[in-house]
Amino acid sequence: MSDNPRSLPHVPRSADAILDALDPDQREVAESLTGPVCVLAGAGTGKTRAITHRIAYGVRTGMYTPTTVLAVTFTARAAGEMRTRLRDLGVSGVQARTFHAAALRQLSYFWPQVVGGAPPRILEHKAPAVGEAARRLGLSVDRVAVRDLSSEVEWAKVSLITAEDYERACTAIARPAPGGFDHRTVARLLTTYEEVKTERSVIDFEDVLLMLGDMLASQATIAETVRRQYRHFVVDEYQDVSPLQQFVLDQWLGGREELCVVGDPSQTIYSFTGATPHHLLTFKKAHPSAHVVKLIRDYRSTPQVVELANNLLAVRGVRRSGSHPALELVAQRPAGPPVQFTTYEDDESEASGIATRVGRLIAAGTPASEIAVLYRTNAQSEAFEAALADAGIGYLVRGGERFFARREVRDAIVLLRGAARSAEPDVPMPTTVRDVLTSAGWSAAPPAARGAARERWESMQALVSLADDLAAKQQATLADLLMDLEERASAQHAPTVEGVTLASLHAAKGLEWDAVFLAGMSEGLMPISLAETDEAVAEERRLLYVGITRAREHLDLSFAKSRNPGGRATRRRTRFLDGLWPGEGPGAGVRRPARDARDVVGRSAVKISGDYDEALYQALRDWRQARAKEIDRPAFVVFSNTILEAIAETRPTSVAELVRIGGVGPSKIETYGASVLEVVKNFVENSSDK
Repeated sequence: MSDNPRSLPHVPRSADAILDALDPDQREVAESLTGPVCVLAGAGTGKTRAITHRIAYGVRTGMYTPTTVLAVTFTARAAGEMRTRLRDLGVSGVQARTFHAAALRQLSYFWPQVVGGAPPRILEHKAPAVGEAARRLGLSVDRVAVRDLSSEVEWAKVSLITAEDYERACTAIARPAPGGFDHRTVARLLTTYEEVKTERSVIDFEDVLLMLGDMLASQATIAETVRRQYRHFVVDEYQDVSPLQQFVLDQWLGGREELCVVGDPSQTIYSFTGATPHHLLTFKKAHPSAHVVKLIRDYRSTPQVVELANNLLAVRGVRRSGSHPALELVAQRPAGPPVQFTTYEDDESEASGIATRVGRLIAAGTPASEIAVLYRTNAQSEAFEAALADAGIGYLVRGGERFFARREVRDAIVLLRGAARSAEPDVPMPTTVRDVLTSAGWSAAPPAARGAARERWESMQALVSLADDLAAKQQATLADLLMDLEERASAQHAPTVEGVTLASLHAAKGLEWDAVFLAGMSEGLMPISLAETDEAVAEERRLLYVGITRAREHLDLSFAKSRNPGGRATRRRTRFLDGLWPGEGPGAGVRRPARDARDVVGRSAVKISGDYDEALYQALRDWRQARAKEIDRPAFVVFSNTILEAIAETRPTSVAELVRIGGVGPSKIETYGASVLEVVKNFVENSSDK
């Protein structure tokens, strides 16, 4: 594809024209071309626009040479989007890559002269090597345990924690060991895992960053070569940087401060992978001369959506729970429909109800590709897949098979490559694409049948739409289309497929839709039951914030009172919406919603104030830890922190009193009732003796 501005009619003709496209705050970012710059950018405030225009403005004014700029972000899709925007601004030569892609490129280039030969092969997945390490240590592991241990290996490496320091580091931050193993065992596994890799002559993705960082730190000549090449750095999503990535960034900079970082502490949702907002929050302290700019004008969402997002993070007590100062967004769009809050009887009704509402939106003119159903865990997708299929509505599951890995897409690209060699120059490119894909089974109208036939058609239709979009921007040829597809494939930047998106909240980060349905907004799912600490719960709140801010116009939040039709209505709506759900006054919010929940057997729940006995609470935690170890399960499986706090406050003396605590159902009573009552009894007796 040509980068000649004359072939791109919308390319700004001057440096001033680049600035004219920005609001005052974005313009301030673009004009801050030197020294450390920190951009605190709220959701929907145009951060990518601001930083790409900053780069383009720097190039157009002569402050930057394009090849000396390195822009790094966290996903291949985001890097691809950045390259596309720079190209549309008439800028070529800037390196926009993920941390790993940039590091791998440099490591591969310098490896022959530092080590000799070709770099080691990179492990696509850790699981086989982790499984082998576990077997060598005589550990009994299943697929789930290997997955959890693999995640822990990755966390330790991106956190720059060695096997020797692992046990001490986990103790310092009270990090639980994965899969029921103790910290010492995991530390031994870390060492054995590295031995397995060495024997197999392979490295993992974290090694790419570690090796490059060490190479730059120890090889002055190579460090000087890299620093001479790259003189201006931009880091997107800086709230998600890990200690390992920061180490590599420090080596790239070599003490220089030509750095612009962009991030939002309120969108920190990957702490479990080692990401931390620490570097963003302390940027001004680390760089006293830094110019800080805040982007708060939200161009994505309606005032109704923005108000809910702001209120979610403004709830009293959130900052005391491990959260971070939030940017208060200011909506720029006209008013839209009110946010919908819906309670369903069960999961099946919720899925069916959402499918019905999706159908109405599509009938009213909203494209299916502009609608998303978001949920906390991937296991929730099945119900929505079934409901949408029953309603005859196409969908795609984000995180499923990648677009460019689909057979029909691979076959279509092969056919297009063949056609490019003999394409007639006077035939419009989109016409040629349609002719080629017709021979592969594409038709102008979608097939009536759903399932695989419709999915194949939607894949090819996405290629047709991409050809149309490209031709509308410039006088593009089939060769230009193929080049664009090649770039997209390398960045996994798939074209839009017409269908409702089903995705987890984590997978939705960085995306947006006209209409968003946030499903399963109940305790145990939001926040997830695994979130035991204040910090973990605060991150769950931020995850919901990310989900809310994906919506441009229509937003629907829902939860189901029971899992199965006819089941007991024991679920409670998420605590995060206390005071925000319709019908509740501004003072209705409570920090721990279990305290006003209904009892599972129909009696009034015991009232909880939150003033519990700390010593009894600790005794209950010790008891829970012992029981969890006996059954080889995580502690939360026994009782959550919220339930232990309620027990510590009420000091139940009988099953009848215990069952009145919200969340203590028949199965819990049968398994743990007598034991936990004994703990309370012994504590009270020992206390009275003193």
